[in-house]
Amino acid sequence: MRLLMDSFWRAAAYCLHPRVIALSVLPLVLMAVLSLGLGYFFWEPAVAWMRAWLHGWPLFGTVMGWLQGLGFGGVQAAVAPLLLIALVTPLVVVLSLLLVAGLVTPSVVALVGDRRFPRLEKRRGGSFLGSLFGALWATVAALVVLVLSIPLWLIPPLVLVLPPLIWGWLTYRVMSYDVLAEHASKAERTELMREHRFTLLTLGVLTGYLGAAPALVWAWGALTVVLAPVLVPVSVWLYTLVFAFSALWFTHYALAALEAMRAKAASVQVAPADAAWPAPSAVLVEQGDADSSSSRPYAPTPLPPP
Repeated sequence: MRLLMDSFWRAAAYCLHPRVIALSVLPLVLMAVLSLGLGYFFWEPAVAWMRAWLHGWPLFGTVMGWLQGLGFGGVQAAVAPLLLIALVTPLVVVLSLLLVAGLVTPSVVALVGDRRFPRLEKRRGGSFLGSLFGALWATVAALVVLVLSIPLWLIPPLVLVLPPLIWGWLTYRVMSYDVLAEHASKAERTELMREHRFTLLTLGVLTGYLGAAPALVWAWGALTVVLAPVLVPVSVWLYTLVFAFSALWFTHYALAALEAMRAKAASVQVAPADAAWPAPSAVLVEQGDADSSSSRPYAPTPLPPP
């Protein structure tokens, strides 16, 4: 717990570093260009397709007729854009995570390593392909579980638990590999993730809850449709900043744990060498025997007869 809190405060302080701020803006620029480009070319066709899909449901027509009878007929025009935004938001989160893992995390690891752990040996037990394939399969698994868990979101307590748990597991899998790829060997990474699995998973879940916080910018009802060109870049930047903080938190924790693990392994290797020296009691016994033999009276050796 002490190491977890220490790495938390260090990560929060590093978020104010100019290099970290610049790195957090870089994925924002890429995502903003992508979002605006897709929105410019595909927003209206996507909304039209969503409306046609909704009107194909008899239940949707019944509910909309009931709302219109209550004087809420204007809600029907906002349902399709809001539902489309709700479906696109998880993709934005996943792309932000992958962009942070691919662009921000290596720079963050280098920054923390150079400033705080300059003497920590780099054993390079990971690779770019390993990070890429690991992130891809973990992302696919998280998306599958997320889609399968959507019906459970109708239960009020679970909607506050399941999404952060899924994003937390994804963050734990992606970040744990990336922050240790440069400094730890493959065996060290496996051992450290096994030994600190619960703490790293807890760290991932906490950052998962932090990652859910930027979704509050979409809690403005129908106004989000009007402000979507502004809210999309803001939410992407908030997601990116949260993931940059997650990378810093994982880096500080994992590298400190790796340094402690190596120090412990070095002390264990030195201990058997000390056992080769004789015990102090044995030295005293031998010295006592030597003293007793030196205290015996001198007896001259008799000369041979002539």
